[in-house]
Amino acid sequence: MYYCRNCGEPYGTEEAVMCVRCGVAKGQGNSYCHNCGKAVPPEASVCLNCGVANNAGVSAASKSRMAAGLFGIFLGAFGVHNFYLGYTAKAVTQLVLSIVGIILSCIVVGAFLVIGVEIWGLVEGIMILAGKVNVDANGVPLKD
Repeated sequence: MYYCRNCGEPYGTEEAVMCVRCGVAKGQGNSYCHNCGKAVPPEASVCLNCGVANNAGVSAASKSRMAAGLFGIFLGAFGVHNFYLGYTAKAVTQLVLSIVGIILSCIVVGAFLVIGVEIWGLVEGIMILAGKVNVDANGVPLKD
């Protein structure tokens, strides 16, 4: 179970991208522990209640926003940027749609499928670089 770092409210599911109570994106804020939901002083390096590291900023485990964005722009049709960020289900969907589109490219429908998935990846890559996607699938903020 993960908790909102801004208000301490538990997320309904691991796939949640934002808190339903305060509306803040998952992984943002540093007032509450993401592991137990108790208040944590912003300057504390660990939660005083459960001992988990307080990732108040960008950690060594953070993934690069630039790499994810470029993966999305150049390899978006194959879902590489989503694999990189940990969004495996979406990445597999993009990969399968691209493979099916390539196989069906002997008929015109396949070409449109591949083009559509490439546009999808391109838009996601631009959104990552523009800062609309701030965290990976685990809620860890992306580093610039």
